[in-house]
Amino acid sequence: MSKIQTLRKWVEESRKIVFFGGAGVSTESGIPDFRSVDGLYNQRFDYPPEQIISRSFYERDPEYFFRFYREKMMPLGFQPNITHLKLAQWEQMGKDVTVVTQNIDGLHQKAGSKKVCELHGSVLRNYCARCGKFYDAWFVKDAPGIPRCDCGGIVKPDVVLYEESLDPDTMEQSLQAICDAEMLIVAGTSLTVYPAAGLVRYYRGSRMVLINRDPTPYDGQADLVLHERLGAVFSQL
Repeated sequence: MSKIQTLRKWVEESRKIVFFGGAGVSTESGIPDFRSVDGLYNQRFDYPPEQIISRSFYERDPEYFFRFYREKMMPLGFQPNITHLKLAQWEQMGKDVTVVTQNIDGLHQKAGSKKVCELHGSVLRNYCARCGKFYDAWFVKDAPGIPRCDCGGIVKPDVVLYEESLDPDTMEQSLQAICDAEMLIVAGTSLTVYPAAGLVRYYRGSRMVLINRDPTPYDGQADLVLHERLGAVFSQL
């Protein structure tokens, strides 16, 4: 039996499925990732990107932060790809699918997935740091300089910056889903960003599938490994 046939069989036989995804899920929608050769971290800026998208830099120089954020971190207008759509389809077919994502683009919800744990937040949610008023992504995108609320407070994107902790409720939901899963599909992630990557250690089943273009530190622990593009795999499921 081929790896694709095995994967297809496991999906058919499993009801509780967790999909743990990283940047590789969204690159096939045209959204650049961070760590590849032409990714964000290998481009030249006045400061290292990791520094710019840190909490301390945001507080020290919010104008530069927002200029960088608008240009490089606001993937608006992109569409879900076959991976997003297939996961939503499984849910519509009656499977209990939880998506745990490190992406901030909202494409899983756009495809129709209902149970989505966004470990690093979302560019689609923005709140005034002073009064808590909600603003959509286009408000931040179109604002001149630092986006300001009616009350004068800075409108901060609901994304997790370096030096900030992940939301404990989202972590707990993700952890519980992984612990309860019959099948865990880990896809499009290098599994090098912690604490998010550490969540996969809590899977206790025997159907851990790892789909990633390049090898990861967890390849040896997976029950099935496919070093392929996600679209090539999910178009066959």
